[in-house]
Amino acid sequence: MKYRNPIIPGFYPDPSICRVGEDYYLVNSSFEFFPGVPIFHSRDLMNWEQIGHVLTRKSQLLLDGSYTSGGIFAPTLRYHDGRFYMITTNMNQAAAPGRYPMLNFIVHTDDIYGVWSEPAVVEHAGIDPSLFWDDDGRCYYIGTHFLQDGSQCIGQFEIDPDTGAKLSETRGIWAGSGGKCPEGPHMYKIGGTYYLMVAEGGTEWGHMETIARADNVWGPFEGCPHNPIVTNRNLAPSFVEMMRPEYQELGCIGHADLVDDESGNWWLVMLGVRPSRNQLHHIGRETMLAPVEWKDGWPIVNGGRPISVEMEGPDTPFVCVSEGWAKQSDYRFEESFAELSESDGGHGEVKLPARWVFLRNPVEENYRLDGGLLLRAGEDMLDDMGSPTAVFVRQQAMAVTAEAVLEFDSGDEHAQAGITVFHTNEHHYDLIVTRRGSGRAALLYRRAGDLEAWSEPVTLPETGPVTLRITADKLHYEFYANEQKVGEGRTQLLSTEMMFGTFTGCLFGLFCQGMPGEQAKFMRFKVE
Repeated sequence: MKYRNPIIPGFYPDPSICRVGEDYYLVNSSFEFFPGVPIFHSRDLMNWEQIGHVLTRKSQLLLDGSYTSGGIFAPTLRYHDGRFYMITTNMNQAAAPGRYPMLNFIVHTDDIYGVWSEPAVVEHAGIDPSLFWDDDGRCYYIGTHFLQDGSQCIGQFEIDPDTGAKLSETRGIWAGSGGKCPEGPHMYKIGGTYYLMVAEGGTEWGHMETIARADNVWGPFEGCPHNPIVTNRNLAPSFVEMMRPEYQELGCIGHADLVDDESGNWWLVMLGVRPSRNQLHHIGRETMLAPVEWKDGWPIVNGGRPISVEMEGPDTPFVCVSEGWAKQSDYRFEESFAELSESDGGHGEVKLPARWVFLRNPVEENYRLDGGLLLRAGEDMLDDMGSPTAVFVRQQAMAVTAEAVLEFDSGDEHAQAGITVFHTNEHHYDLIVTRRGSGRAALLYRRAGDLEAWSEPVTLPETGPVTLRITADKLHYEFYANEQKVGEGRTQLLSTEMMFGTFTGCLFGLFCQGMPGEQAKFMRFKVE
């Protein structure tokens, strides 16, 4: 069976997976976006549907004051004795005053489609926590651990997963194979042997995954002789190859989790990126999949070959195959906010499909469904570090069109509504409808760090809806209002490598800002 990576495209990094019978569940990091920790479901590892989020209440996820790429780091999802557990870190000082600049916590549920518990705080300074249950029922916390000399290793202690209470002292169990930043650990017991898998090399272009094994849960752990077990760091395409538009090599491969299927096959989910050109990527770290075989007690990932866009693995149940290729999820969609408003029964409460997120904790009174999606401008704007009135979906393809229909007719030149390509508050392109002189106009505002540029205004009709469209390829975004081109911008300037190392990716957003109290209505939004 052949398939294509990524299996979940767009800004969905740090995947963690578990299987319950014939069902697979997967979660990702969400950083400063709310709700937190998206959950996906699949029956075949190829076709994934987002079924919700783990952290849906502010009491679970405080993001006020979170810096860019703060918030939720590297969740782990596990299932034990009829209960799902998710453990993660909130990198927001406001969420853990007096503790650490990081808050480790666990939530659980007996119904993954239902409500998750309030957080059980774990008193440990570190990131990327994971849980492991041994055959005797004891549960262990495994995560990064900082030693007195400032170095970093993988630490472990026994834990009560329902209360977060530590039941033993923290012990360092492995420092990795020698790469920087050993992190993202997961423990498994396979064939009576304990395996500890770790990400090393940093989550950038030197990223890799390594593994060690032991006869005891506390070690000592022996590193795999062919570490790293997977990495794309050594790929060295020529400069000419990298400059070709069709170039589709993957990079930054690592931060992985193992799972077996019902047929006894093993698989690895991991993050990776699709560069636009050279070593630039802008739509984020994405979820990839590779087959795993075992030889001499060690895993062999993808036959020892690099991870690629086009992959081949063993057949899995329920996969629909056409000419040898697995049928995979299609992430095109169209949202009718008017229909959502009708299905809400006129209550006005904003319950959008799971793909939509807010930047930090939303100011709830600024959002309403009433004949469309009503956004009321608040104090914060997209340029700020707060919570602007905006809703976002991840950009999931390089070549894509995003289109919104907007009703907005303000008499104030400071009032703005429109559609954005957003990466951070300092890196975004906004197609804005506003007032210029005596009439309505569309303008393109581009910000890249401390550089700002405005396009010339394009005149719009005085009344009526405005259709706003963004078309993209690997290298450019183009912006249109009522079929009139307003401007364009390079994807390069929204790339992670052009910033200070963000962990997120580009999103499409709908917004209203500039004049608190002004209101915009969005009728529909679609992505093709």
